[in-house]
Amino acid sequence: MGVEEVIRDAFTRARDYKKTWDEYRAAQTRVRKPDSTRRDLQLEPLVEVLEGKRLVHSHCYRADEILMLIGIANEFGFKIRTFQHALEGYKVAKEIAEHGAGASIFTDSWAYKIEAYDAIPYDAAIMTRAGVSVSVNSDSDERARRLNIDAAKLMKYGDLSEEEALKTITMNPAWQLGIQDRVGSIDVGNDADITIWNLHPFSTASRVETTIIDGEVLFDRQKDLARRPEIEKERAELEKAEANKPPASGATPGRVPRGRVTGERDEADRINGGSDYR
Repeated sequence: MGVEEVIRDAFTRARDYKKTWDEYRAAQTRVRKPDSTRRDLQLEPLVEVLEGKRLVHSHCYRADEILMLIGIANEFGFKIRTFQHALEGYKVAKEIAEHGAGASIFTDSWAYKIEAYDAIPYDAAIMTRAGVSVSVNSDSDERARRLNIDAAKLMKYGDLSEEEALKTITMNPAWQLGIQDRVGSIDVGNDADITIWNLHPFSTASRVETTIIDGEVLFDRQKDLARRPEIEKERAELEKAEANKPPASGATPGRVPRGRVTGERDEADRINGGSDYR
């Protein structure tokens, strides 16, 4: 209730602030009253929300939080674009759909803190069936590399179709961010951001063969493999030169990393394509 009142108070002040400036502009006068028309940089973003110019993405977990903010939005006449996390969204899927909001969720993370105790892996499927635009959230730069696998899990938890699951990491998040006219699909006129896989992208055995950004090939696996011996040779030469470099006064003598001069590669390098993870 405290959070609700803080939010209501902020939007009440923003609404009054907007009214003051609307009246001032309508008067078409160059004389300002400092007390009544002074700019408030904290309230101006909220005014943009009221005017529909700024998208609202709300961090939440529980059903009561979601319903509370929907009530506030309806009271002040603005729309929530996306509920982020929304682990109890399945409890109020109908209300989210009726409001026209989306939900960005975790696929199978639950019970890791009190707000997540009631989370279930069927959350996305239940909301999708109710008409909510659902996307998969990573909350991690590491898991962001594996959103394709998280999306694939939705076919297991809730029996989403392949197309519905794929939309959770393509078209749906693009809509939630308001950039669906640029990315999210391969329609003519969109940004040419495409990834080509050697197998189905929902397979755990698949790997990226080619990555194209803005129509430019930024990664090609075959070219990358061809360059690795050259890169290894250059690395070995640099490490050898560094090891033979006389140490500075009082410094520890240089040391050649084990297995580098001879061109040997440890297991970590083999798995990670030549990157040094020691």
